[in-house]
Amino acid sequence: MSVGAGVGTVGAAGTVEEAAERLGALLVGSGTTMTDAGGRGDLAFDPVIAFHRLRRVGGPGGFEDVFAVDGGQVTVFDARCLSVVVTRAATVRFRGSACVEEEEGDLRVQVLGAASTDEARRALQLEGVLAPDCAVDANLVRDRWEWDAAARCVERCEPGGIVLVDGDLQPDWRIPAWWLSALLARARERGVVVAGVTKHSGLARGGAPLLGQLEVEAAALYGPRAMWWASVARTRGDVDEGAGLQVVVARLDPDARFAFRIDLPGDVEPEPVLAALSAVCDDAAFPGYPYPLTVADRLAACPGWLAAEVRMQLDDCFERAGVPYEVRERAFADRHHLMERS
Repeated sequence: MSVGAGVGTVGAAGTVEEAAERLGALLVGSGTTMTDAGGRGDLAFDPVIAFHRLRRVGGPGGFEDVFAVDGGQVTVFDARCLSVVVTRAATVRFRGSACVEEEEGDLRVQVLGAASTDEARRALQLEGVLAPDCAVDANLVRDRWEWDAAARCVERCEPGGIVLVDGDLQPDWRIPAWWLSALLARARERGVVVAGVTKHSGLARGGAPLLGQLEVEAAALYGPRAMWWASVARTRGDVDEGAGLQVVVARLDPDARFAFRIDLPGDVEPEPVLAALSAVCDDAAFPGYPYPLTVADRLAACPGWLAAEVRMQLDDCFERAGVPYEVRERAFADRHHLMERS
């Protein structure tokens, strides 16, 4: 790269002006092809998206028992070939509009890397589920315990209740589809709905974010304060002979700035579920998003001070084990960070 390269270029691909022109064409274009940037190739998108008005249902018609699950993670040490991550899965429980339980979840400290793959697989307690040669990374570790928490919530939730999961209703790709199918079947037996709510969706139409387009279209159709929902896609065929999944987009509060992607089991009627779910989406700080999930998100967060605390505990263990400080420093020092200039 020449010394003169600066803000006028974006890498070697082109200029800022060219990038803006391309993005503008996508954002205001008229493309109709729908995709999922999350890599889900099993979604069959609806050929026509139809909007439906939504009316909130609370009290006797709403969910009296609501569980919410979210996961968090932070990297403590990172030597690229070897790392230490901390994960946890938080759960909360609401009855009516009151939070009756908050559980941060156990901190799970996991060593990751090629030299520790077998130990990491055993720590996940998924013998017979994971492929014997699959890699283990932080995403899989967090996902595994987040879905474990969701399964426990399904068992505890009263019939007629709902278990909310942060993100879509699809475990990490390394966990086979039958595992999710078994969980949804168990929820169905107990009369419990499992729903996934995605804060930042990768759904696209014509290469541009789909949810933003639907928000504009629904506002033009119903007005700026309308609550609505629209079916977007279903899984292609069944999920391991189960009912499959359906994907909808919904605006769940009149004051909501955004609509959200919501995944539901394929055998439930979306409208009554969304109408009841909207009753826990009227928080003034986050209108339109289920506030039990905002509480779970706060509990699951792994801030920098937590990583520092775990790092100090590990250093104490290293000292007692006789691992020299110089060895640890050379292994985990971030040379890129050290070379950065302010």
